[in-house]
Formats: sequence, structure tokens, C-alpha cells
Amino acid sequence: MNKSYIEQNLANLESILIPDFDEKSHIILVISQDDFVLKESSKLFADKYTLILKENVKDALKFLEEKGDSVTIVIADQNLREMTGTDVFKLIEENKKDTIKILLSDNSNLDVLINAINECHLFQYILKPFEPEQLAMVVRSGIEQYELTSSKGRLLRDLTELFYKTVKSIAHVLDAKDKYTHGHSLRVTLYSLVIAKQLNLPDKMLEEIETSGLLHDIGKIAIPEEILHKPEKLNNEEYNIIKDHASIGEKLVNKIDRLKIVGACMKAHHERYDGKGYPKGLKGEEIPLYARIIAIADTYDAMTSNRPYRTALSHKEAIDEILKCSGKQFDPKLVKIFVEREKEIEGMKENPDYYYAKYSYLDKLFKNTMKK
Repeated sequence: MNKSYIEQNLANLESILIPDFDEKSHIILVISQDDFVLKESSKLFADKYTLILKENVKDALKFLEEKGDSVTIVIADQNLREMTGTDVFKLIEENKKDTIKILLSDNSNLDVLINAINECHLFQYILKPFEPEQLAMVVRSGIEQYELTSSKGRLLRDLTELFYKTVKSIAHVLDAKDKYTHGHSLRVTLYSLVIAKQLNLPDKMLEEIETSGLLHDIGKIAIPEEILHKPEKLNNEEYNIIKDHASIGEKLVNKIDRLKIVGACMKAHHERYDGKGYPKGLKGEEIPLYARIIAIADTYDAMTSNRPYRTALSHKEAIDEILKCSGKQFDPKLVKIFVEREKEIEGMKENPDYYYAKYSYLDKLFKNTMKK
């Protein structure tokens, strides 16, 4: 195994600092002297985002001068005492081109609207009076647009793509270390995603499970090659050395903030539902969800793959063994999901690349990035 290559790529991952877009990181500046606008904005956005309300245009412009690069959305009334909302946006356009601009007006004058769109790159025009939900919907769309088109958004996507391409590169090297484990990480990832998607987990968790599957055996880089590739069954001492890979994997990835949740999965993916696993003897739901998922996927792939000391089990034999171990080695709820999808699982075993293109959250992330 190319240990130095993997260690270098882990160091590269550690150096990739990905800025997160959490909701509170979005600053929404509302410039208005209308009590309804100020009150409804506070109700709609204060808890979810970082909301700044300004009645005085001079104060608003000063805030933009100081914090403008970090402001996601500016909502301005057209009819302000000091200047028009359009004039405010013209000033913003000179320096803060990424900022999303939303204009509120009780005047449906088409010339004003066309002027604002052309000169200020207006995102949306809302005619007053309006329903609060209309403003909320426009703001949600504006945030999505900002995350797609702003320089910070582009940086986020570029760094995320680099990060996960590096993860996949490490997984490829892990899988290529010998003929018996070739493709193992990819297949474990696929089987894990089958279970995860039936749980209707959000995209962020699918991303973490996919990463956990790809890297679950990374700790084996510290295990001597003669033990990893031993053609006979391991003795007790050798087996104890192999068992260390779970804790080693956690230590390796815990240096990388974005992978700490993955590290917890790596450490626990050989725990058993009945508490008889390793390294800590965790039981039931004490075992992290990702580890409980990967335990089933990892065991199924190991059973249906040839090893130096035994031939592979058939798909049916492996499924029967998984069912036999339900509630003992594996979470019974997850076993039920896995077995319900057994035909798909069997197809994945034969054609993993086809199914990975269908199931991979990370691949979809990269393809969407390329389109944008």
C-alpha cells in the first residue's frame, strides 16, 4: 500500500479550510422607515439569519462600508427620506456586486423597475403591500442565488470539490492495495447509501456517510503488510493488531475538523449491537448511526468477496447470515432495510460503477458544480 501517498493526501485535506454556509452566517440588511416592513422582517428573519434593521440611510451605508463584503441580502424601500432605494443599490453595485438586492415599493411604475434592474442588477422587486410569506420566499431564493454565484459560494464549491476528490483518491489507493480488497470501499459506500437513503436522511448526512464508507478502512495503512496479506487465517496476536485499525483510523482523520464525525464512525464500525464488538464494547444505539450502517455493508462485502483463506459466499448465503445476526451483531431496523433492498444490493455487487453514479451524493455535488 502506498502509505506515504495516503499520509500526504491526509495532510492536504487538513490544509483545505472550507467556509461553511450556515443560516446565521447570512447577514440580511433591511433599510426601511415603514413599521410594517421592519416588524415583519424581524418576525421572519431574526431567529434564522443575522438580521440588521436600519431606518437611517446614513447608518445603513456606514454598516455596508464596514461589513459589506459579508452582507448576503439588502432589502431597501424605494421611498426613503434621504434617498431612493434605487440610489442605495447604485452605491452598493459599485463595490458589493455579490450582494443580493431586493427593492420594496408602493409604486408600480415600470420605468423605476426597469431602471433598477438595469443599473443595480436587482434580484427582485416586491410591490407593497405584500404578504410576509412573499418576502420570505424571495429571501430564500436570494440566499440560494448568493450561494451559487457569489465569490464565497464559488470558493466553497471549489474547495469542497477538491476536498472530496482527495477523499476519493485516498479510497482508490486503499482499495488497490491487493486483489482481495479491490473495490471494497466503493461497494461498502454503495451498500451504506442504500440504507441511508431509505432513512430519508438529509444531504449533509448522506455526504458524511459516503465519506465514512470511502475511508472506513484507512487505519489499515498502519498495519504491517505481512499481516494484511497473510494467505492463512490470522492468529490471535495478528487479529488483535488488525483490530487496531479502527482506532488508528479515527486518530488519522480527527486532525481534520470536517472529518471528526467520520472518525467516530471509523472507530465504531466493528462494534456489535449486542455489545460484544470492539474497541469499546458499545451496545445498541450507543453505537453511532453511521457505524451501525457501515457494519452491515462492510460485513456483507467481506462475506461475498474471496479471501486467501476462503472463497466468497453467495449473495443468498450472505443475506441469510446477515439475518441470522440481526439484533446480535447488527441493528435489526437497519437489517430489515438492507434485506428489503437485496435485489438492488446484488446488482451493485456486479456493477458498482453504474450504481455509484446513481447513488453518490458527492458525484452529484461535483456535476452540479460543473453546470454552474
